[in-house]
Amino acid sequence: MSKTVILSTKTLSDIQRLELLNAGFEVFEEDFISTKKQQFELNSINDNLIFTSQNAAQSVLENANVDDLKNKNVFCVGLKSKILLSEAGFNVVAYTSYASDLAEIITLIYSQESYTFFSGNLRKETLPKALAAAGIKFNEIQVYETLLTPIKIKEKIDAILFFSPSGVESYLKNNVIKKEICFCIGETTAEALDKTTKNIIVADQPSIEDVIEDVIEEYK
Repeated sequence: MSKTVILSTKTLSDIQRLELLNAGFEVFEEDFISTKKQQFELNSINDNLIFTSQNAAQSVLENANVDDLKNKNVFCVGLKSKILLSEAGFNVVAYTSYASDLAEIITLIYSQESYTFFSGNLRKETLPKALAAAGIKFNEIQVYETLLTPIKIKEKIDAILFFSPSGVESYLKNNVIKKEICFCIGETTAEALDKTTKNIIVADQPSIEDVIEDVIEEYK
């Protein structure tokens, strides 16, 4: 019997890859996006910091003056960002799985505070829009750039793993989704596929590990 062929739209770690291989899948990996750190100044920083991606957190942590920020509270999206920032000595007041949930917490409970939002060039409007609508004082500093790196896939594949809306956009530039099952890390990524396919499975928790779990579960 031929193996089920999985395409991951980003390079997996050795452990993640092994889990799929051990479950009997054939695995292809291509990076459909790349990120580039940007030069930025840590000027006019407000009392609280917001991060909606691991790339933004990483970029700020590598800034020479990052220690000047450690007296500020942090609000972030994603468990991995929370761990990264906590381990670097930041006090993470709240973290959620989605930007919309974080926006809700900030606007309902912490609306009297001021914020600096560290972002990338392709960030969604969800959070800034919610803060602006609630009249919350905030500014934004772009700290990294996401670049699309489209690739034409020639192999016949059964399933595709997507980890971001920009990964979906990049894949669709050179490829067509037909009957493949699309496994998505979260709702925002799944929304990017809305007009393309209904064959979508969204992970319960937005982590690569959960996406892999879903794949194994689906084909068991």
